Amino acid sequence: MLDKNTINDVLLAALSTGGDFAELFIEDNFKNSISYIDGQLESTQSGRDFGVGIRIFTGTNAIYAYTNSFKRDDLILTAKKAASAIKGIKRDMFFNLQTKEIESIHSFKILPQMVEKKDKLDIMKLAYETAFNYDDVISQVAIGYADQTQNIAIANTDGLYVEDKRVYCRLTINSVAEKNGEMQTGGKRPGNMAGFEFIKSLDIKDLATKASMTAKTMVNASYIDSGTYPVIIDNGFGGVIFHEACGHSLEATSVAKGTSVFAGKIGQKIASDIVTAIDDGTMKNQWGSTNIDDEGSDNQRRVLIKDGILQGYMIDRLNGIRMNMPSTGSARRQSYRFAPTSRMSNTFITNGKHTLDEIISATDHGLYAKQMGGGSVNPATGEFNFAVLEGYLINKGKIGKPVRGATLIGKGNEILHDIDMIANNLDMDQGMCGSKSGNIPANVGQPALRVASITVGGR
Repeated sequence: MLDKNTINDVLLAALSTGGDFAELFIEDNFKNSISYIDGQLESTQSGRDFGVGIRIFTGTNAIYAYTNSFKRDDLILTAKKAASAIKGIKRDMFFNLQTKEIESIHSFKILPQMVEKKDKLDIMKLAYETAFNYDDVISQVAIGYADQTQNIAIANTDGLYVEDKRVYCRLTINSVAEKNGEMQTGGKRPGNMAGFEFIKSLDIKDLATKASMTAKTMVNASYIDSGTYPVIIDNGFGGVIFHEACGHSLEATSVAKGTSVFAGKIGQKIASDIVTAIDDGTMKNQWGSTNIDDEGSDNQRRVLIKDGILQGYMIDRLNGIRMNMPSTGSARRQSYRFAPTSRMSNTFITNGKHTLDEIISATDHGLYAKQMGGGSVNPATGEFNFAVLEGYLINKGKIGKPVRGATLIGKGNEILHDIDMIANNLDMDQGMCGSKSGNIPANVGQPALRVASITVGGR
């Protein structure tokens, strides 16, 4: 995307005032999105975003600048402006850029920009018609489609030069049910690092039906009473609680500053003996995977917790320097406009030894959180609250009536200790994770599991 002579000159300019290390992140990104609401094409957007991010280290600090110009003189000027913030000792620098060859673990059979918009709309219309016609109680359906093909190159003053291609496709289905002036929602949002073949492989009618089924069930449900119950959190998107309440606290972004509740606790027991948690960026064609991280390091399978014992953190290069620990290939960013930092990829709790039916049968009274919704968390304390999108009471070991309005309230470091049963039905679900380096695709996942006691907010 840039010739190596230009890259070399820009890196030298970045170190012209005495920086320790410099890096370029070069990006050329093709994006498409379509919104289809209430049977009408609401909007369609297509575009190309290209630019270069320039980062300079000095000690344990970093300077970041970016430009959307690919012209040599503009890039050198941007690098020098960034370097002007550094007052180091200028020294002679020499590096020889060597191309790092990588073998992609992902396959892209149908690049989405080669697919006609009509073909994408046909799938969206099928999703809309199926969801809207499910029941008269469905008052609104919104269908979204998005894809991107991101070409990147990373070069640095260690002599690294590496390129990668990332292709993403995602479909979203959101149904709204309305009754007596009240509304409830249901949704499905499958995505993958794959070409349009992923969208074509989806069972559109099944996904749309399930979205509307959830909305209808919840609009007819009664409100739950607040209290403290055992709670069974189902597989897939149930993993959002671990992601938000615990995962972010295991990123070096917070650990290096000492603001994480898990800082300095490697080797200590932080969870129930049956809990093992993984962050794995090497899973083929998964939503949160990449061949390399956004600093050019090979991605890894990172064991965060094993049998309740904290094994390690997710670490990027800069925070690794601050912590005196090596990078784990966890640096991620939304685009060239953001400096990278440590982020999750595909984060999940591993399978246990029970079935979901066994866990339900072993629960005399409690809440079955079949689908989780949004929530909030304080990474420094681990305190969280998450809405239950679809929930059911459990009575004498059986799933009972649906309930709505449930909110799970607690602290991530405490809930880990209270997990007392884990099923063997691990599944993944897709989300967009927002943090210091922007919004990135991230998988969350877990088997169904039971938390022995948790505060449930309701009416």
